[in-house]
Amino acid sequence: MINYTEKIPNNVDLGRDRVLQRALEHWQPAYMGWWYDMGPNESHNYEVYLRTAVSVEPDGWAQFDYVKMPDYRWGIFLQPRDEKREVNFGIHKGQPAWQEVPGEYRSTLRRVIVTQGDTEPASVEQQRMLGASCPSMYDLRNIFQVNVEEGRHLWAMVYLLHRYFGRDGREEAESLLARRSGDADNPRILGAFNEPTPDWLAFYMFTFFTDRDGKFQLCALAESGFDPLARTCRFMLTEEAHHMFVGETGVSRIIQRTCEVMKEHKVEDPADVRALGVIDLQTIQKYLNFHYSVTLDLYGSDVSSNAANYFTSGLKGRFRETKLDDDHVLSEAEYPVSEVVGGKIVTKNVPALTALNERLRDDYIEEIADGVARWQRVIDNAGIHFKLTLPHKGFHREIGNFAGHFITPEGEVLTEEAWKNNESRWLPAPADHAFVQSLMSGRVVELGKFANWIAPPLRGINNQPLNFEYVRFN
Repeated sequence: MINYTEKIPNNVDLGRDRVLQRALEHWQPAYMGWWYDMGPNESHNYEVYLRTAVSVEPDGWAQFDYVKMPDYRWGIFLQPRDEKREVNFGIHKGQPAWQEVPGEYRSTLRRVIVTQGDTEPASVEQQRMLGASCPSMYDLRNIFQVNVEEGRHLWAMVYLLHRYFGRDGREEAESLLARRSGDADNPRILGAFNEPTPDWLAFYMFTFFTDRDGKFQLCALAESGFDPLARTCRFMLTEEAHHMFVGETGVSRIIQRTCEVMKEHKVEDPADVRALGVIDLQTIQKYLNFHYSVTLDLYGSDVSSNAANYFTSGLKGRFRETKLDDDHVLSEAEYPVSEVVGGKIVTKNVPALTALNERLRDDYIEEIADGVARWQRVIDNAGIHFKLTLPHKGFHREIGNFAGHFITPEGEVLTEEAWKNNESRWLPAPADHAFVQSLMSGRVVELGKFANWIAPPLRGINNQPLNFEYVRFN
């Protein structure tokens, strides 16, 4: 019997729901089996200085202490209920928010929750081997924090499946533990979550680009008329911010170290930069191109009847829906969407209701551009003449209007042959991956030490010093 107050911190009154208790008693051992099999490799006996959420209150959602990760208290938290909350968009606009699943939307809502839930264990699987090549104890602790919180986000979605979807929900919850990232026979649902994350530059790019997609998807779901989903996602967003922080600062610190070495040794040629044991800016640009383009595909087709149905039904809103100044029904509105016609990229207006994926993608691109501009300031402040750029949104796309076309980072449409001839200029080649991995042949865990290819952060975690023992190896 699980002690629900101790084992699973929650604000959903688990202790009183016998049906839910029995479901979780069955699922929890399977989850732990998945964690031991697919969680961070060889980490089970480490004591890690982790942040644990024990309540949604300001003094309860971020408590720091040493924890063995298999003993982490994966909790279930929803933001407090607003009794006056309404459905804020679609055909049910103005009705009271739903506390139970509307029967006509049951299968659609379940699919939305399963798709979001599937991304959480997938990223843990993608990152499970990276601890063996960490650049510092600070960074090792950070990846472990990301891992346990992705696990908690899985619990958040599984709670909804178990609580609101009966047998179907229980079966879906089991399937979330059965799929594996990159598995040929039983892969994760979304393509980006089947890509390998072979090195720390890829990890930082993933947490900057792909976790930010997670933020935007959670923001859209946090507008849902199904109140338990909205409240769950709003609390998840408090933790997602740290994941994006890890990604943005990680890449920034790599850029900073590269610029320091380039200035000190007065070198610019990528081969000369690499010879000094840091990652050249051209390779960082290639990684940026890859992770950005793969993440753009996560938003789905530019024109989508599914997205229109989710919105009209009140299941999934837009980014910051309640702050938008329109009728929140979109029956007459239009939105610009691009496509390839006659070898050129053209833009046309389509019904805004069918272009919701594209609108969310554009909201994402705007925020991504701000982050890349912050990376650029590191280069500019070092006095180095190199420009990081976001490629055209049609570059290297496999879903939507640009799928099947060969578009340069500048937005020029090429033949397949011409694109292939230039691919290694734009995307990481095997030699680039091999070089980056060669820098990460072992882990750096001496207190206060950092690998040569990355600069230290400005400050430690929770006001601790940089030479703090963030991980205790037992």
